[in-house]
Amino acid sequence: MTEFWLISAPGEKTCQQTWDTLMMATTRTNNLSTNNKFNIPDLKVGTLDVLVGLSDELAKLDTFVESVVKKVAQYMADVLEDSRDKVQENLLANGVDLVTYITRFHWDMAKYPIKQSLKNISEIISKQATQIDNDLKARASAYNNLKGNLQNLERKNAGSLLTRSLADIVKKEDFVLDSEYLITMLVVVPKTSYAEWQKTYETLSEMVVPRSTKLLFEDNESGLFSVTLFRKAIDDFKHKAREIKFSVRDFQYNEEEMKADKEEMTRLSTDKKKQFGPLVRWLKVNFSEAFIAWVHIKALRVFVESVLRYGLPVNFQAMLLQPNKKNMKKLREVLYDLYKHLDSSAAIIDASMDIPGLNLSQQEYYPYVYYKIDCNLLDFKV
Repeated sequence: MTEFWLISAPGEKTCQQTWDTLMMATTRTNNLSTNNKFNIPDLKVGTLDVLVGLSDELAKLDTFVESVVKKVAQYMADVLEDSRDKVQENLLANGVDLVTYITRFHWDMAKYPIKQSLKNISEIISKQATQIDNDLKARASAYNNLKGNLQNLERKNAGSLLTRSLADIVKKEDFVLDSEYLITMLVVVPKTSYAEWQKTYETLSEMVVPRSTKLLFEDNESGLFSVTLFRKAIDDFKHKAREIKFSVRDFQYNEEEMKADKEEMTRLSTDKKKQFGPLVRWLKVNFSEAFIAWVHIKALRVFVESVLRYGLPVNFQAMLLQPNKKNMKKLREVLYDLYKHLDSSAAIIDASMDIPGLNLSQQEYYPYVYYKIDCNLLDFKV
């Protein structure tokens, strides 16, 4: 279960008491969740007006940074195409797995100095996430172009004999070259029609060189035959061949062109390998940065919302619950009983319930401060 509930409740006589009460209600008797204290430092409160405005801004920032985290994670999965099982081991925050990072969360004083105002801290995070988002777009675009070009070339070298590149199939000696009168054509013949080809190819038009056909290559469905004829008979030969389901390939042997294609494929393949390592490293580092920023936004939101709801002086306990999947409904009920006195107007509302006339614009509302953190960031298309 990678879903966490980040909640806060006002300190009773002490914050420790609030924590003990929660532990007693949720873990000691009924194993509803695994809980950790979520340490938020003494941040600068500022004015009430600023807090109200910041509450809305942080909600938008939360959504944006979560989308950046998911984009980086998903692109990591796309890049590690053959080893998606390894994706999870690369999605770390500060060198540890995401669950460990969240459950042992400590505010990063160096990145987000608490002497700064809450607005400044949120702007630092916003700039950082925007930078990661822009860099990801640029890097992904460059790598995807490279990958796309390579796939197009690979596709040309595979598939049916009717469409695939013939550069790695034919050799110079298969052709009559530099002749003013003669030309070698390449014809794709279904396997079931080999006998008919041998019987008829010399008579498909005048001026076909007798006994000049040769099977050069075959796949599961057909074979590639060469045949030599006079240049002036090309159109007539193509027309007659088409009538009996033999496909003449438009192909001219050009050593330089074929060499250039092979070199291009080698170059693209080398470039892709060269870019792969640095790209994966960049994704690892920036996934970690984005995820850490996202959890700090959750911390900011809990702080701001707790001050707005519970008032000053700042006195609340932030707590991280990892619900037991089977008991989520029961856990909601226990939390409601525990904290309903904080806000008599708050009923248990589940965002998945369809209540006519009720618009749950942001998310479900509870008498305690609540934000969900879902560490399942990958939408694998199985």
